[in-house]
Amino acid sequence: MAAATDGGDRPRVAAIDWGQAQTLIALGAPPVAMAQIDAYQDWVGVPPVPDSVRELGLRVQPNMELMSQLDLDLITITPMYASSRARLEAIAPVETIDVYYHEGSAWDNTVESTRRLGALVGRADAAERLVADTRRTVETAAERVPAEAPRLLVVQFIDARHVRVYGEGSLLDDVMTRMGLDNAWTGSTTFWGFALVSLERLAEVDDARMAVLDPMPVGVAEEIDGSVLWNHLPAVRQGPVLDLPAVWSFGGLPSAARFARALADALSAPQVAGTPDS
Repeated sequence: MAAATDGGDRPRVAAIDWGQAQTLIALGAPPVAMAQIDAYQDWVGVPPVPDSVRELGLRVQPNMELMSQLDLDLITITPMYASSRARLEAIAPVETIDVYYHEGSAWDNTVESTRRLGALVGRADAAERLVADTRRTVETAAERVPAEAPRLLVVQFIDARHVRVYGEGSLLDDVMTRMGLDNAWTGSTTFWGFALVSLERLAEVDDARMAVLDPMPVGVAEEIDGSVLWNHLPAVRQGPVLDLPAVWSFGGLPSAARFARALADALSAPQVAGTPDS
């Protein structure tokens, strides 16, 4: 498929992956259809999905009948959805764009994927602007971080006793590095850059501050509020816990920018920046 030129008619694209969908929206070339829009609002958040975008159902089982009616020029996926490729190719050409399944840092691969998407939809100039704007956002956020910023444990709850903790290889860790922040999680991670661990494992990490990403599973906030284990974790006792908005960690420069801004906001808040070490 030939890409349209900037400012011209854009190809009609369906995006299965949320990181690719958010990137297309940020480029000013939103997909005509994407998967699980309501859940995207909870887990990704930015940029918001235009009302014109059609709902495709589950990412792992998109609505093939609807896609076949949308006169698509292109469908974008990641290797995670490779099992659907043959069925999708019966509808429109498929492009697999990867962040985590090949060599290179998550940051560099996310920049590369942004440029590939920009080229595919005729928005190469917009892609370069998004790359440059994201770099500036991270640099500006870094300037707002206090000089004595603590090491951070960045987690996302699975249930009241288990979390994803983000470390080496994740987009979030790459953003922290660019901001001059130390990641307190030095344990092993998956190739997506996180480890699934029990709260007990986090007790091994001291001299750190806890940062918790939304969304919180239903009922978990109430459970951990009264949890002796949670409240006695060294990174929680250092307090206050940094509450961060939802950030999609699996690729997407808008998520990288949101994470950088959220960290800077949380770390520079008076009740955090002015809290003495305990």
